[in-house]
Amino acid sequence: MTDPTTHEASSFKGKTGLKRVWNAFFYSMAGFSAAFKNEDAFRQEVLLALILIPLALFLPVTGVGKALMIGAVLLVLMVELLNSAIEATVDRVSIELHPLAKRAKDIGSAAVFVALANVAIVWTLVLLP
Repeated sequence: MTDPTTHEASSFKGKTGLKRVWNAFFYSMAGFSAAFKNEDAFRQEVLLALILIPLALFLPVTGVGKALMIGAVLLVLMVELLNSAIEATVDRVSIELHPLAKRAKDIGSAAVFVALANVAIVWTLVLLP
């Protein structure tokens, strides 16, 4: 077995403080860029967020209502990013059809569905009189 401390993925584990935060920021931006470039669903959900977040800010609801509405939309983006990471990892392991690969991808998709349903529920509950 290989020594995990010599593995390429652990080369930045020793970074601390602002250097670690700085590196993490750029890795995150690379992740956003990759998701936007490669994932149709992420682009669609970003478009949805660009419509719904300003709408939530301008609707006559309480601050808590606005926070819940915006949080629900951001949750969709977070879950979609995780789902895309799962799909990329499964495809990296093998593009061969396998029941476990299908299960992983289907469960990730179900998580996105739950997050989208959450948007509908939260927005409905906040906006209903």
